[in-house]
Amino acid sequence: MEHKSLPHFFEESVRKYSGNVLLWEKRSSEYRGSTYKEVHDRVISYAAGLLDAGLEKGDRVALISEGRNDWVVSELAILYCGGLCVPLSVKIEEPGDLTFRLQHSGCKAVIISGLHKHKVLNLANKLPDLEFVLLLDPIDDVEKVAFDTIIKGLKADVFFLDDLLVRGDALLEKDAGKLEGIMDSLVPDDYANICYTSGTTADPKGIILTHRNYLCNVEQGTAIFDVPAYYTSLHILPWDHSFAHTVGIYALIRNGASLASLKIGKTLNETLKNIPVCIREVKPYFLLSVPALAKNFRNNIEKGVRDKGKIAWALFKAGLKIGYAYNQKGCNKGKGWRKLLKPFYKLFDIVLFKKVREGFGGRLKFFVGGGALLDIELQRFFYAVGMPMYQGYGLTEASPVISSNTPDFHKLGSSGKVVPMLDLKICDDEGNELPIGKQGEIVVRGDNVMAGYWNNAKATSETIRSGWLHTGDLGYMDNDGYLYVLGRTKSLLIAGDGEKYSPEGIEETMMQKSDFFDQVMLYNNQNAYTSALVVINKLVVKEYAKKQNLDLTAEKGQRAVITKLKQEIDRYMPGGDMAGMFPPRWLPTAATFLTEPFSEQNKLMNSTMKIVRPAITRHYQSALSFMYTPEGKDFFNASNRDCIKELA
Repeated sequence: MEHKSLPHFFEESVRKYSGNVLLWEKRSSEYRGSTYKEVHDRVISYAAGLLDAGLEKGDRVALISEGRNDWVVSELAILYCGGLCVPLSVKIEEPGDLTFRLQHSGCKAVIISGLHKHKVLNLANKLPDLEFVLLLDPIDDVEKVAFDTIIKGLKADVFFLDDLLVRGDALLEKDAGKLEGIMDSLVPDDYANICYTSGTTADPKGIILTHRNYLCNVEQGTAIFDVPAYYTSLHILPWDHSFAHTVGIYALIRNGASLASLKIGKTLNETLKNIPVCIREVKPYFLLSVPALAKNFRNNIEKGVRDKGKIAWALFKAGLKIGYAYNQKGCNKGKGWRKLLKPFYKLFDIVLFKKVREGFGGRLKFFVGGGALLDIELQRFFYAVGMPMYQGYGLTEASPVISSNTPDFHKLGSSGKVVPMLDLKICDDEGNELPIGKQGEIVVRGDNVMAGYWNNAKATSETIRSGWLHTGDLGYMDNDGYLYVLGRTKSLLIAGDGEKYSPEGIEETMMQKSDFFDQVMLYNNQNAYTSALVVINKLVVKEYAKKQNLDLTAEKGQRAVITKLKQEIDRYMPGGDMAGMFPPRWLPTAATFLTEPFSEQNKLMNSTMKIVRPAITRHYQSALSFMYTPEGKDFFNASNRDCIKELA
């Protein structure tokens, strides 16, 4: 391996590309760039400041911030000190969810942006390992009195970044060799990050990624994607995501390229609204995407064309049709008689599709898709308009890239070819390797595979066996060497942005805490919200109706019962008596109530009394689809009223 650690890796890039811009940030009216040398100087001062504050090699530091220059600087500073960065999502709002991660990882410090400081300050005294909180932003005059009151009661110290940088510079003047000595002591197998993701219960697992893991995966990724030093990418995805982390930050650093952040708004939604403007200003050469983002891009493109009138819309659809026919699956583009379509396709590209690309800055060469599986129709669409979305596959435990389509090798509908320096096999339930074309679990081995799960030897031994990472994903290889990923072999929910979550803890809690529910199965397969199939306890519901003098044959009585059932679900939502136990996005926004239980007899439960999710999904496919319609999202829909009416 060329580098011993991520700091050594960064030092090499600074030597090669010192004058290149690494980070672009828009704090006011325009983007301003910071060169590799300027970023490096800030990292050194920052790291020295952390040492002066008491950070030692092996300590864990949480990082909670929107994407910005100091996100990258903060992580590098932690790593220069030999610390472990624990990047956490700014979407975490539940105190219990955040407390678990901070306690489980034993964080000595938390680095946090101004918009989210309250999350940590409000629970700091519940964290026995926490020694200091570092605020990236100053406090304005309006907040000062309340802020001063809060920090007086804290056991942990509270610092501001500007002050820490001054302390760092002072330490460097006094003992310049201290930081350098720690950095030089780092080796490839030292831990670099603990990335929290979903486990097999409600509690997430901390995935340990080493310096070697990151360095290997960066080399694997850049071996299949050409990223010249003049490339710029706008980082839209959350920076704590493993995909965005490795591909969006370290792969760019490796090649001397630059990274731009979104202009930060006062809220997450305000920041997201800045995306179109920032894209036009940054003019990225490539973008990282997930299905939800891809769908939004397509909707906005189509709306823009429709707004130009019926003729423009008709021409656009005709151009897409020719593009689909000409491109086919990408790897067989323009083959056979379809080569006759090339001049027509080029004409549409000049007249229509080029203008679409100008809306993305005019320099965009491709997207890289990750997170969750991207619908092949979306892949065809972006390929046709001249901005291919090359779908990849990976998971955090693999740092994360395992395979990807690329400009040179792509087949729409697949997850591309396996990256170099990685072994992959498809295995049956007994662990036997299957031949090409056969479906089974995807199993991989390589230097990008995690060291294990933090403080969870059992989960580590279950996931990594004889050096092979068992992904829990179902797939197969085709004769051309392309990997097809079919979905989870287990039960994880997958949201539209690719975030994953285990439903079992929520389901079990809902059944245990409510007498009204016998069985619950949550469902989310890249959807905007989570839904639920709920088998109600008929006796309890009838008894409730009797005590309330409700007529279950009348709509009024049915609505009253459904209101009670909805209240039982809403107990876990913000404001409920069990709020904070689970992230709201994974709680059901829609539910279908059932009276027939999942059982061995109807083959919806196995012999160990566990529900069989694929079988339930197939059996209730129409009900699940219905819940993603406006009518089905309404708890008081006719289907649910009929369910209650059956109890009369």
